[in-house]
Amino acid sequence: MPKVTEEHRANRRREIVLAARECVMDQGFHKTTMADVIRVSGLSAGAVYGYFKSKEEIVAAIADDALGTIDQLFEGILATEEPLTPVAALRATLEHIVGIADQPGGDVTRVAIQAWAEALHNETIMGTACSKYRLLRGHFEAVAERAQADGTVDPDADPKLIAQVLFGMVPGFVLQRLLLGDVTPEGYTSGLAALLNSPVPKPV
Repeated sequence: MPKVTEEHRANRRREIVLAARECVMDQGFHKTTMADVIRVSGLSAGAVYGYFKSKEEIVAAIADDALGTIDQLFEGILATEEPLTPVAALRATLEHIVGIADQPGGDVTRVAIQAWAEALHNETIMGTACSKYRLLRGHFEAVAERAQADGTVDPDADPKLIAQVLFGMVPGFVLQRLLLGDVTPEGYTSGLAALLNSPVPKPV
């Protein structure tokens, strides 16, 4: 029997995740079943269950794919040589989110918004969401500490509190983008900068 390569396994897993994304975007999280994912993927039930035992596991995989480049994003943000502001870091983050949303396979933020609601009464999805969001909030905390070192943020401020506020801006942007369709990273962060009486940020 030919040996299954890691590349083949990764490609097969990706097929299943993309099929699940399509199902959730078309009919919502609650109506989507494992049978739907199997049908759309074109694979056998055994093949799909060989990778994922439940719908919740697939949602976790979608989150992993969506946030898979977040570490690299913030490494780039923190590597800038110019003084860093939290507003500029937020703009770079929102531009990254829009870039992911515009990739082929559908807007993954439409899955995220459903997962947020589901997390309130599903412990498995709650655990996944909390893990991913603590990661993102930790990155914003590093941004706040860097901004303090650069002199663009009060050195006596609590970086954790700054991170909480920056993170809170992300769901607000996603909700407005999906429901109203009239927000952009540039406009959103320009509004925040005006509110804070800060310079309008340039792309990082």
